[in-house]
Amino acid sequence: MSPITILLLSLSLSADAFAAAIGRGAVHRPTLPEALRAGLVFGIIEAVTPVIGWALGLAAADFVQSVDHWIAFGLLGLVGGKMIWEATRSPSPDDAAPARPRSRGRLALVATAVGTSLDAAAVGVSLAFLGVNIGVIAVSIGLTTFVLATLGMLVGRAAGTRLGPIAELIGGILLIGMGTRILLEHLGLIAW
Repeated sequence: MSPITILLLSLSLSADAFAAAIGRGAVHRPTLPEALRAGLVFGIIEAVTPVIGWALGLAAADFVQSVDHWIAFGLLGLVGGKMIWEATRSPSPDDAAPARPRSRGRLALVATAVGTSLDAAAVGVSLAFLGVNIGVIAVSIGLTTFVLATLGMLVGRAAGTRLGPIAELIGGILLIGMGTRILLEHLGLIAW
């Protein structure tokens, strides 16, 4: 996997965390140290989940080797499509969550980080079929998520929640593009 592809993958998978961090930042109004701690939580969890997915994918690789490119295409397409759908849907009144007391804030932060990283586990399954260096990719995803989630917390504090859906939309489009490229490459329709 090329460095550009790893960067695009990292940015795509960080989009959910960035969007969620903007929302948390708008509600909690964090200081810089609080934003850094939140970014670290998002980054660590986002780095671990693709490794878990990758390990699960490796366990199943022998059974699905002939269709692995279709699985990668399907998983990336589903995750990307879900991100696009969530970015473009109209929020319902139920989507507005009341502010939580800070004592529950840490648990809610971890739950949010896990929720936004589930797509990274699905992508990790796809990566197992590609024979990539998961360590490099996981570190890249974790660092990118740390930076974007920290930035998202600070942006949310200053600007509110307007930027989250845009980041999620772009991330979804990038994931669908990567899945399509993997499929076309394995079918021999393009060469990279």
